[in-house]
Amino acid sequence: MSDTPQKYLGATGDVREGFEVDAGEIARFIGECTGATPAAITVRQFQGGQSNPTYMVESDAGNFVLRRRPPGVLLPSAHAIDREYRVIDALSRAGVPVPKPVGYCADESRIGSAFYLMEHVPGRIFFDNAMPDLSAEERGAIYDAANAALAALHSVDPEAVGLGDFGRPGNYLARQVARWSKQYAASKTQDIPAMDKVIAWLEANVPDEVPARVAHGDFSFHNLIFHPTEPRVVAILDWELATTGDPIADLTYHGMEWYRPAGIDPRGSLVDKDLAALGLPDFDTYAARYCERVGRPPVENLGYYKAFNLFRVAAIIQGIVARFEAGNAADANAATQAARVAPLAEAAWAEAQRAGA
Repeated sequence: MSDTPQKYLGATGDVREGFEVDAGEIARFIGECTGATPAAITVRQFQGGQSNPTYMVESDAGNFVLRRRPPGVLLPSAHAIDREYRVIDALSRAGVPVPKPVGYCADESRIGSAFYLMEHVPGRIFFDNAMPDLSAEERGAIYDAANAALAALHSVDPEAVGLGDFGRPGNYLARQVARWSKQYAASKTQDIPAMDKVIAWLEANVPDEVPARVAHGDFSFHNLIFHPTEPRVVAILDWELATTGDPIADLTYHGMEWYRPAGIDPRGSLVDKDLAALGLPDFDTYAARYCERVGRPPVENLGYYKAFNLFRVAAIIQGIVARFEAGNAADANAATQAARVAPLAEAAWAEAQRAGA
């Protein structure tokens, strides 16, 4: 169990060379946004390989988290922290548990790139999906709280909160399958028959479209802050991948804990676990509870969505493998990543077969 106050890869340390920020400017910006300019301020950087550098800001006017675009020349659409700020600002006003936004600054002259501030949210984050430090009763309550938080997010009509244009309209799943199929083909470094078969099946069996909702894109326990003592989500983090799209794809991505092959992800898998002993439902039951909460009928084609998510992750990892090889990265890194692709593809094809392929 972790009581790390924010995800952002946990521990903070000294600001890394090349990522320095002007603490005085940050203090002034806090004052502009809140009316209380800190007299004392400390800035430390969250450690790890995030694409958007993230900092812990402690001051006598409160504690905040700062997210910024990386310094340097970037593609215009890359590292779109303005989108992150826009979505948490809209959702905070709709009652979804997100960190309270403080302010967005597009003026790159202040700290070297655009940035935004949000309030720091204390609480617990669980990296290991089996949550070994909890009792079965506590674990079941934590999982149910995650279910409720996702249902709360998907109960918001994007149009009603000003996010109707947040993503491309229509054909979400078909576009996703096409996008990741194309990327997989461009980065392919080995023949994986299961991947070719699942791509063909996904393309031919796209489910009917459902009303679009804000899809988080990485709704996983490592992106959820829970209340320090209660089984309640107090903040959903990391909106970098957010868009509008099919909410069931978001649900089943979150549900990969139940059907991702063991040994693929350091966060673990429930595939090889005794769910009853852990105090957890099976995924069909978990999905049914979500459907009750959002007021929709049970999902009839969960198998398609499971296959889609496993395929998508396999394609993403294959892209990483190709970048390793193109950049002459250490063989151990490329080999470790490459070894994950085939098991994911085979699991995706197995889900497709169970769904009638």
